[in-house]
Amino acid sequence: MKFKSNKGIFLQIADNLCNQILEGKLLPGNRVLSVRDLAVELEVNRNTVMRTYSYLESQNIFINKRGVGYFISESAPQYIQAHEKKTFFEEDMPEIIKKIKLLKLNSKDFEQIITEIKNNDSNENI
Repeated sequence: MKFKSNKGIFLQIADNLCNQILEGKLLPGNRVLSVRDLAVELEVNRNTVMRTYSYLESQNIFINKRGVGYFISESAPQYIQAHEKKTFFEEDMPEIIKKIKLLKLNSKDFEQIITEIKNNDSNENI
């Protein structure tokens, strides 16, 4: 995992774990790697991973079963998706709309892009 300087490492790790949950790589009810194991895997300090896990627990994405470890909550995918949609519409979409206006994109431009995306999706299934 490559870290960027514009966001705290613990939040980048949290985002990565949330993406894995949405992609179905980490499933609700499953145990996640121990703090120590994930820290070794990502080559970060254990305190950073602990901060990530505590944050995800406070967001009801992880559940801490004392003495056993951290588990993905059953409602994690729904919570993450709702949060990501809200963030997208509040933060990302205004920037996208601004860029569309600056570039003077029209419906034909979007039709071409959608066609290309569909073609790429079809090619990936071959």
